[in-house]
This record gives sequence, structure tokens and C-alpha cells, in this order.
Amino acid sequence: MTVAMNQFVDDEELTSWLGELRLPYIREQLPNLLAEAADAELNLRDFLIMLYRHERDSKRRQRLVRHVQQAHSPMQRTLDDFEFKAQPSVNPDQIHDLATARWIASGENVLLLGPPGVGKTHLAIGLGRAAAEADYSVLFVAAQTLMVQLHQAHETGTWDACLTRFVKPKLLIVDEFGYLPVPPRTVHLLFQLVAARYETGSILLTSNQGLADWGRVLGDDVSD
Repeated sequence: MTVAMNQFVDDEELTSWLGELRLPYIREQLPNLLAEAADAELNLRDFLIMLYRHERDSKRRQRLVRHVQQAHSPMQRTLDDFEFKAQPSVNPDQIHDLATARWIASGENVLLLGPPGVGKTHLAIGLGRAAAEADYSVLFVAAQTLMVQLHQAHETGTWDACLTRFVKPKLLIVDEFGYLPVPPRTVHLLFQLVAARYETGSILLTSNQGLADWGRVLGDDVSD
């Protein structure tokens, strides 16, 4: 049995369908994509693959832009901008391994420790960018800003919303921890944040203080 079907669909209806399917790139670029397929003499299968790749890449670019904007980094830096030769104390292989973001997938944390001027903030922002490119949400915050916001949230009854803000991103970057001591009234709030992020997301923390000095920073210095 043969069934006759009306295959005519005008451009307006076709673009409406693409909108319903949430394919905005194909919708906007359809004439160009059709011309590209005709020039390349693509068969139907290869044409569908081409459409998929264009739409996928467009969505990836949009997600990257969104992740970078939501990270609120103080400046735009990438690992490609970092001058490893000028900082021999930094192991480029180790940094490039971190840039794969496998540690974020595993829920691990990273500490970047070193004296001022070695590029810890640059590396943190670069690793945050790499995480965004791997489709992870990122939030950058200076340690002192974090302490102030935690304390204010606790005092004003907005603690739950504040905690959610800092727990939600898959990667939380805390820059310059230990530059100033953590106020005693804020230490327990910081501990609550770290506990809330446990096994839910990763923390990347930069500090000019060695681990042996963290007791002093946190107001709990214990001597042997």
C-alpha cells in the first residue's frame, strides 16, 4: 500500500519546529548549513552528523561563556598565559595534569602554596578556566571576602542562602587564604562550609602560608 504525504513545509514552520526542539544554532544558521551541505554534496547521514556537531559546539561555547561569567574571577587568565620558565618552582606537568579536571570529577581538593609573586592566583584562575571548559561550574572568591560574607550571612539570618551559593559550584576557588588570620567568630562558619562541600564539590585554595602555620591562621595554634 502506498500512502501519499504532503512533504511541503515552509521556512517559517521549519524554524518553528527547530525552536520547539531547542536547536537555536541550526535555526539561525539553517540557510548557511544547507548551502554548506550542498557544496560538500553530503548524504543525509553526513548532513545529520554535521548538524549535530554544529549544535553541540554552539551549546558548549554558550555553557563556557556562562561558566566563565558565573566564576566572577577578578581577571581573565589561562594556563597558556603563565610563564612557567620564569617560575621554576612550578611543575608544568603537574599543572597540566590538574587542567584535565580529573580531580574535580573525583571530588578532590587542591592547595597551591607558595610565597607571594609566584603566580598562585594566575594558576588558580587558569585552572578555573580549564574546569569551565570541562563543563564544571566555578566560583572564585578572595578569602577575606569569603570570611566577611559568611559572617554577615550568619548575623543577618541569610546563612542558608549564603551557604548554598558557595556549595553549589562544582569548583570553589578561595584565593589568598591566610594572608590575614581568620576572625575567631568566623572559623566555625568556614568549617561548616568545608563540611557542606565534602563529597559534593572540590575546593582549590591558594595560600602563602605553609600547612604548619594554618593553626595560627585559624586561631588554634598547637605546638608539639
